[in-house]
Parts: sequence; structure tokens; C-alpha cells
Amino acid sequence: MIKIIFILPHLCDSCTMNQISSDSYLRKTSGQTNCCHCGDICDTDVIVLEGKPFCCEGCKLVYTILNENGLDNFYNLEKLPGVSQKNRTSENYAYLDDPDTIAKLIDFTDGTQTRIHFLLPDIHCVACIWLLENLYQLHKGVIRSRVDFLKKETSITFSNQDITLRQLVELLSKIGYPPRVNLNDLDKEKMPAVNRSFYYKIGVAGFAFGNIMLLSFPEYLGVNISESQDFILFFGYLNILLSLPVVFYSGWDYLRSAWLGLKQKQLNIDVPVSLGILAIFLRSLYEILSHSGAGYLDSLAGLIFFLLIGKWFQKNTYSRISFDRDYKSYFPISSMLKKENREIPVTLDKIKIGDTLCIRHGELIPADSVLVSGEAKIDYSFVTGESDYVKKLKGDQLYAGGRQMGGLIELAVVKKVSNSYLTQLWNEDTFEKERSIHTVSRLANKVAGVFTVLILLVASATLIYWLPVDTAKAVNAFTAVLIIACPCAVALSIPFTFGNLVRVLAKQNIYFKNINVIESLAKVDHIVFDKTGTITSSKDSEMDYKGEPLSEREKHMVYTLTSHSAHPLSQKLKSTFDFEKPLTLSNYQEIKGQGISAKVDGHDLRIGSAVFILKKTDKDSVKQNLFIEIDGQYKGAYTYQAQYRKGLAKVISMLKKRAKVSLLSGDNDREKDKLSPLFTNQFFNRKPAEKLAHIKQLQDQGDRVAMIGDGLNDAGALSQSEVGIVVTEQASNFTPACDLILDARQFELLPQLIRWSEQSIQIVYVTYVIALLYNVIGLSYAVQGLLSPVIAAILMPLSSVTVVLIGVGLSGWIVYRNKGSDQVYPGP
Repeated sequence: MIKIIFILPHLCDSCTMNQISSDSYLRKTSGQTNCCHCGDICDTDVIVLEGKPFCCEGCKLVYTILNENGLDNFYNLEKLPGVSQKNRTSENYAYLDDPDTIAKLIDFTDGTQTRIHFLLPDIHCVACIWLLENLYQLHKGVIRSRVDFLKKETSITFSNQDITLRQLVELLSKIGYPPRVNLNDLDKEKMPAVNRSFYYKIGVAGFAFGNIMLLSFPEYLGVNISESQDFILFFGYLNILLSLPVVFYSGWDYLRSAWLGLKQKQLNIDVPVSLGILAIFLRSLYEILSHSGAGYLDSLAGLIFFLLIGKWFQKNTYSRISFDRDYKSYFPISSMLKKENREIPVTLDKIKIGDTLCIRHGELIPADSVLVSGEAKIDYSFVTGESDYVKKLKGDQLYAGGRQMGGLIELAVVKKVSNSYLTQLWNEDTFEKERSIHTVSRLANKVAGVFTVLILLVASATLIYWLPVDTAKAVNAFTAVLIIACPCAVALSIPFTFGNLVRVLAKQNIYFKNINVIESLAKVDHIVFDKTGTITSSKDSEMDYKGEPLSEREKHMVYTLTSHSAHPLSQKLKSTFDFEKPLTLSNYQEIKGQGISAKVDGHDLRIGSAVFILKKTDKDSVKQNLFIEIDGQYKGAYTYQAQYRKGLAKVISMLKKRAKVSLLSGDNDREKDKLSPLFTNQFFNRKPAEKLAHIKQLQDQGDRVAMIGDGLNDAGALSQSEVGIVVTEQASNFTPACDLILDARQFELLPQLIRWSEQSIQIVYVTYVIALLYNVIGLSYAVQGLLSPVIAAILMPLSSVTVVLIGVGLSGWIVYRNKGSDQVYPGP
């Protein structure tokens, strides 16, 4: 008997007074009843709500929550998409109220918003993704949520005033996705390439493979079955027992993946593999149980064993190629480490807990820290997407990814933050551009879509052809076709070829946002340069002062103010002085493209352009000037003549062979004649908004634009262009609007950089051809019945690894072969 419990949501107090027996609400049902949330069989008690059966109160609760919040579309995306709540223990999350615990778990908080990421092991389908990315509809405190399906992780930003961390975790648990929160795992930096259970599966398959072969010796030796019938049957039954854990434990991942794919109406690569496994297993069962043959269980065990060995070989090979396939290990940030009253530039990986960092205006905070000194005005738009800055006081916590918008501050590092976190922020949707799918990626998508269907058709035709001739050969040929053909090489070629190029170039101080930039860069046909800080450098220029002589105290004031700015000109002016410590400073302000100001040692000090100080245009036709004003009185100007970057003429000449080149600058046109031989199209006195409008105009004309600037006054143009490239003297000048960061010392590699992007696409096509040849040759042997399933299982992973190694090897080779070559683009 199945007991049915009806939930009557509109039952009122007067109804209960009638003392209606609950038994009158029960009805017997025959047959099997499945939960409409998770699909599990309702064993004894069936809970019914609104005519829908549920296996437990947990599933009913999840359905109620989704229905009440207008998220019932969850059940339309997949058939029975929910996670069973039966036998799920109610965990006590009280420890998530502890401030110290919260501080260890969260990625960021500004007191108003908090960002955190969770591992959710129960994510399994597209409906899960949809539900988790619509959490804001379940609770107003959730601002946004994003899911990484492959890692089964979600990143959630929530409002501190509307929901606590504990309440958020309890909400996730209620809807069937309890986070895996383990404080002991917080300090673990790297997971092994293969988990322990995978080795157990290999061990079981290997053990069974060896023993089944041993028990199959009578068959190998040609023992007469009629004389040893009992002996052969006994060994056959033992082989069946040994094969069960091989198929349903060692091979379970293949079967489960195939089943989930079919449930989602998708034919993944595990479908043909699973068909091959089941074909051999069922055929062997039939022969042994019907006493018509010895079956092929030795081949089955060997097939699964070598498939697992191949997967292990792939995972270890890929993990030993020393780059993160998510391309999150090369975030181009350096910071100034204060040590013995000196500032030393250090990269992010060298920063340790307890270090004191000096952060200037516009620079990114590279690690969670505590404010030691200075006025902190932190812009967390890189983290939250909102540009309002928050003021912080001495002793306050500052989070990685914030940008200082005030003057110089000193921080004490309290928590080391990984490059991957910052690069993840760089790749947030807020900074992502709309990119068209290029030919090479489109081809990979098409191959992945039709490959499995094609292989199933070929395998079926092979089976039909050989069945009337030789059943054993038919089964072997059918399975070999399913196993030998593999689209993995096509799927892996792009991430590994492009990823290795990203890795190699990162060592040359050239940093890509992600691998998609490579295809976009290879397609640009119009390259636009900014002038100051991009094609010019102030490093080697001399500064001279003209005007009313400055006292030592006034020079010390200028040194103090310029110490707070990260602008190259400010740092250049600062380097002309030799003072050990800055003076007191307050009310620091920096206006992009104009100048800086503050109250220094009790005096109002302003340094900047002629427009900023004198309210007029600088008429100097040769040199640029930094004007000085103290307490409202003009004092004089530091003059300098910027030097053009080494190899500029050669770089422009090489780029002109493959694209249109133009200059777009915010400076005056004092050097227009000097630049005319290099740039036919020159545009001066352009404000940041006008630069953005100019890029849009070029795109409206059909141009694919790469904008190259210094990231200080051209963020809008960098973001608008197909590829935004920042040329920087120091890696701390980072802007999330860019797609690629080029160390100024590598400026001469710009033409090669575009060429390498083009060549990497050519390499991908080469690997596609190799993968095609492998599949054609392998299939030609398999359909003839000349290839055993075991050999096919060995060859399949080897083909993928071969293609990956070729892509990785060639992408590294083109960089080292062509670096410094003058013949990047042949002339017409």
C-alpha cells in the first residue's frame, strides 16, 4: 500500500474543528509513483501538493519556494531537474555567524555588499544553472550570482543589510544545493590532477582484467568445451562476477555521463563509449548464460582498464604542462613593497602576509590588507561593478581588487590573494565585450555537434554489415569504431594551443585577458595609437625648471605631492628630488589628463598642464611642461621633451603591411610634422569621450579596431575597440577595460604579437587535419574488423595527447623562432 498525504494550503481553523479524520484524505495508488521534483521513487508515503507527488518534505519545500517566487520555469528546462532532499541531514550553520569565520570565507566586502564563492557538488544540469543564477528572485538580498558548471562553483554577491552569510547558505541548502564549506581546505593551494577514487577504479579494473585473462586460459589454449563443459561454465560465471564491478564501478563515469547527456538530449563523447561497453557486456552475458560461447569479458575489462589508464595519462600530461587551462595564473600586477624606508617593486606572487605595500592613486590593491597610513578612497568597481568609492580609516580592512582614488597609502597584507581571483574579476561580465564567434571556434563547435551522430551511424552500419558474416567480428568491429573515433583532439586543440601562447607570452611580460583575445587580435585591420605614454616614454628625458626659484621646502612639497601619483610624469618629476620622507598631505585630488592637487604641509599645491594651472593652452611647440602653483600663485614649470620609443618607426612600418594605422591623441599637435612620415591619419586634442566616439566611427565603417594606449585617459576607447592594448612602464597601471597588457620594454614585439596570433590559428587548423587523419585511418581499420577494442582504447587517448603536444609545442616554437625577426609581414 502507498500512503498519500495531501497538503491543503487553504485549510483554515474552522475546518480543523470538524475533526475530519486525516485518513479520509488518503487514497491508494497502484504502480510506481515518482517525485515530480527529483524523479526518485516514492517508496511508502507520497506527499501531494496541488496534485503533484513528492517523495519527501524537502522536495515539497523546494517546489513551494520556487513556485511562490515565480521560478516554476525551472521544471520546464529539464525533466525532473531537482536534487533529491530525501535522507538529507539538516546541518547547523550557526558557525557562519562568527566574524572570524566569515572573514576567512568571503572574497570581498565593503560593509554594504559581500562577495563569496561556494563549491556546490549537486549542480548537474542546465536547470541547476538557471535556478542558481536566479537566486535574486528567491531573496532580495542576493544581488547577483554566476555559476561555473565545470567546477561546480557559484560566485554570489549579496547585500549585508538584507541577508547574512548564514541565511544565504541556508537558502542554498533549502533549494537542494548545500555548499561544501570546509575551513580546513581554505589554505590548500592546489588539488591533485586525479582524485583517489579514480585510482581505486583503475585498480579494480586492472585486478579484474588480470584475473579474467587468467580464467580465460582454457579458451586461449583451445580446450575442448565438450570434454570440460562444467569447468568452462564455472570459469565463465566467475568472469561475470569479476566483470560486474568493472562495468558498474570502474566504468560508471562513462555510463553516467552518457545517460545524463541523453537526458538533456545531447550526444556527448561518452555515448559511443558506453554503447561499446554495454555491447560487449551484454553479448558476453548472452554467450555465457546460453552456453553458446565464452564471451569477451577479458576484452571488456581490458577496454575499461585502458580507457581509465588513458584518462589518467591525459590528466597528468595536461596538468604537467605548466599553465592553468583557465589562464588565471598570469595576472599582470606588481606593487611597491616598503622595506627599510625604500620602495621595491615586487610581483603578486612575491607578496607575503605581513608585508607593507605602498599604493598610489589609480593603483590596484593586490591583496587583502589593513590600512596603516594615509587617506584611503577605494573604488571597488573592479569587484562590484559600481564606481562609487568608499572612505577608509587607519586600521580598516581593504580587499584585493579595490583601486585607490586618493593619494599614497600604506597597507599591511593580512591575506594572500591568488592571481586567479583577480583574473576572474578581470573576466567578469562587466568588462566583457561582445565578440563574434570566429571561424576556428565555429568549426570546433560544428565538429563537436555532428561527430557523435556520425560515429554512431558508422558503427551501426559496421554492425549490420558484419552480423550475418561473423557475430564475434561484428561485436568487436562495432565496439572498436565507437572507441577509436574521438573528437577530443578538436575540442582540446584551441584551449591548449592558445593557452600555451598565453603562457609563453606571459613570460615575456605580455599578458592576455583570455584566449578569446587571440582570435580577435588576429582579425584586426585598423590599429589606433595613443601618443603620450604609448609611443613616447618619459624615462630617458631630462627635466628642467623655468620660473621663480623654488626653496628647498617648496621642492620638498613638490616631491611629496608627486609621490602620491602613479602617473609616469609625476614619478619622473619625483625622481629629480632626493628626499627621504614626504611631508604631511591631505585632500589629494587627481584629474585625469590635467593634473594633481593637495594641501601639503599646510599649503595648497597644484601641479599639471597649462589648462589646469593657467586656464590656457600650452603654446610651447617643442617641449611639454608641468606647471607649478603654490597657494594660488604661479611659480614656474618643469619642462621636458619625451623620447619616442625605441624601434617605433620599424614597428609602424611593419604594421602598415597588414593594417591601417592612425594616431589618436589628447595632446596638442606640436609634433604633427615629425610624426607625419609614420602616421598618415593624425588626430590631436581629443578628450577621452571624443576618443571613444572616434573608435565607434571607425567600427561603423566596418573596421576591426585595435586601440593601443597607456590606460590612463583612454579607458573608454580601449573598452570599445575589438582589442584594447595597454602599453605600460609598470604593471600596476592596470585597467580592466583592456584585453592585453604589453610591457613597454616589449613594444618592439607588437607586430610579432599580431603575427603570433595569426600563426596560432594556423596551428589549430594543422591539429584539426591531424585529428581528421587519425580518425579516418583508425576507422578504416576498425570497420574492417582489423582493430580490437583494447587496442582502440589505447590509441584513443594517445591521439588526443599527441594533438595537444603538437599544438603546445608549435605555439611555443613560433614565439622563440620569430622573436626579434624583422620579417614578420612580407612586403607586397
